[in-house]
Amino acid sequence: MTWRAISWRRALSGLLLAAALLALPGTAPVAAEEPAVATDARLAGDGERTRLVVDLSRAVPLGAFTLADPYRVVVDIPDVVFSLPASAGQEGRGLVSAYRFGLFAPGKARIVLDLSAPVTIDKAFVLEPMDGQPARLVIDLAKTDRVSFLKAVAAPVRRAEEASMPKREAASVGDTRPVIVIDPGHGGIDSGAVNSAFNVTEKDLVLSIAKQLHRKLEKTGRYRTLLTRSQDTYVALGQRVRFARESGARLFISLHADSLSARDGDVRGATIYTLSDRASDAEAQRLADSENKADMIAGLDLSEEPADVAGILFDLAQRETRNFSAQFARTLVGNVGDAARMHKSPLKSAGFKVLKAPDVPSVLFELGYLSSAKDLELMMSSDWQSNVTDAMVTAINAYFAAQKPGDAVPVAMPASMDGPAGQPVAGAKPAPAAIRP
Repeated sequence: MTWRAISWRRALSGLLLAAALLALPGTAPVAAEEPAVATDARLAGDGERTRLVVDLSRAVPLGAFTLADPYRVVVDIPDVVFSLPASAGQEGRGLVSAYRFGLFAPGKARIVLDLSAPVTIDKAFVLEPMDGQPARLVIDLAKTDRVSFLKAVAAPVRRAEEASMPKREAASVGDTRPVIVIDPGHGGIDSGAVNSAFNVTEKDLVLSIAKQLHRKLEKTGRYRTLLTRSQDTYVALGQRVRFARESGARLFISLHADSLSARDGDVRGATIYTLSDRASDAEAQRLADSENKADMIAGLDLSEEPADVAGILFDLAQRETRNFSAQFARTLVGNVGDAARMHKSPLKSAGFKVLKAPDVPSVLFELGYLSSAKDLELMMSSDWQSNVTDAMVTAINAYFAAQKPGDAVPVAMPASMDGPAGQPVAGAKPAPAAIRP
């Protein structure tokens, strides 16, 4: 017998022995390493040099790069859980005006530093734990000029990653139920509005309410209901729209909970927004501007955003879609008004990016204001959440019950809108009729 044959037999015996040991009662495979935990973060320095230090339970690899307009530094680290107060990062120092942190995608965490001036990343490293001190992530920034900064952006250490895309769920053969996409706003590194006094973040609150609404709609058996995110991860605005379109959604509902500064007074109440080219008022414009910055907050490269698609077909489709969106918004106000305190002007409109699907009726539902003590108390109440989601289900039922059979036929969209030229999106049959509701 050759030495190669003996080695093969020994290897095979070893594999069989390992398999047998794993099969023994009480024997389990080695567990995967637990995520690192960030326990503290702090800034030091001045307007010439600034350092960010993050304490970690163990060392992790990192990648860092810069983004322009606005100036930002992005730090990507794998599998880190942030055990920091919601207010962490809101106050800057030196070259850093503020910073954010959180899950960017499953197993991937991100820190985004907003800068007051162009910088160069002088050093970026992680120290191993030593002498009772935790592992430490260190980012050293030095002030530079815009030309040098833009050169570094043009040739980054590595390309910025795209946020995770929600997975499509294919319908069963013969399942013709309307698809409803529920979009819990923000998520992951983008906390949205924050009430630091009660440690409440918009991203967590709206995710909880979205899951309740999802369960209730599924329970009716009338709809296929999908979530753009089901955990604390970030999904880019364009991906939320694309997910709704590719899923063949007939209704898109984005849930949010805004916050205002003290100078705006004790504004409170729920508001439903639809898409428009011109904001209905200054408050709607402010909110749209704030919500549209989500991708910038998450550290996405905005330089390659696709231009808005133009054309007669697109304009006609979007006009019809806006009519259906307005119809649902009115239905929603009429039903939710009995369950929740509404804003004095409950129906508004503005240019929200997340509402720009040309063939999916879409609304953005601001449930209330985290900056209002009364609104916050209500929104945190399980009774309030139950009543509001019940009212939303009633509104959705009424909306679809009011549709005519012909309203459910999708319009054909041009190739630049993610589908082949002259063909409807998401595999729907072509037809010259009006857009689906």
